[in-house]
Amino acid sequence: MNATSTGALLLCRADPETVRPLAHLLREQMLLTRAGEEWSVLVPEGKPWRGAGPSGGGDPEPVDRVLGGWATALAVGSSWPVLALWWDADRAGYTLAAGFRRPVGYVWLTDGTPVGEDEAMRTFAARLGLDPVLDLQELEALTRPDPESDAEARLRGLLAVLTRTGLTLPTGLGPGESADRLRSVAAVQRGVERVEWAGWRDAVRVELDAVESSSLGPWVRGPRARAIAAAQLAAGLPLLLWGARRRSGGWAAAGAVLLAQGALGLAYHRARAATESR
Repeated sequence: MNATSTGALLLCRADPETVRPLAHLLREQMLLTRAGEEWSVLVPEGKPWRGAGPSGGGDPEPVDRVLGGWATALAVGSSWPVLALWWDADRAGYTLAAGFRRPVGYVWLTDGTPVGEDEAMRTFAARLGLDPVLDLQELEALTRPDPESDAEARLRGLLAVLTRTGLTLPTGLGPGESADRLRSVAAVQRGVERVEWAGWRDAVRVELDAVESSSLGPWVRGPRARAIAAAQLAAGLPLLLWGARRRSGGWAAAGAVLLAQGALGLAYHRARAATESR
């Protein structure tokens, strides 16, 4: 590897439709494409590790720190793990983030010299549900000295183990490639999507779209959701009045909750319709 081969990938163990809403919240321009049946890959369009902030100004930030922050942010808001792969002129490595647990990572020098902790590989295998015997043996082999394997080979060995989980990176998206090369390869993949920050309003809209397209969709918006909201209003008003007449705080509260839920349900439907008509 050399100074021009700095690159990074974010591997998410979820399909692109699931990854997309959270990826918007990173506020970075990225390309999102499928990487197997259970995986997606995010490829940065820019090079934020060259300088702090979206404009690239400020002191440079190491690529591993940038990718680790992204992986952690994605994992905290999701139920699926995120694996950040990165490499530069001096080192290469990974960061695995899963939920609120402490991220785990490993680093190799350019010549392949391991400088991480062996325990990291065991934690890595456990969090991804890998075979505790066969897969772990291959991972632990990556932590031992091997003059025939440089940092790029180490990362490829890591990816080879992950192919058993369904990971299949498109040809050309792999360790050792420059950020420009990764971006150009990702851009021509079938079904690739461009993810970019368009403000909090659009981010919320993306989140709502994701909920509505999920199994909860019919209960959030549509004929079924409207019917439920109307039923809540119809039941809530008489229950509230009945509870008030009998001075029953519990029944009155239940009626008030039903009224509020019904009103919010209908208001949500109207607000979404008005938003889409703009």
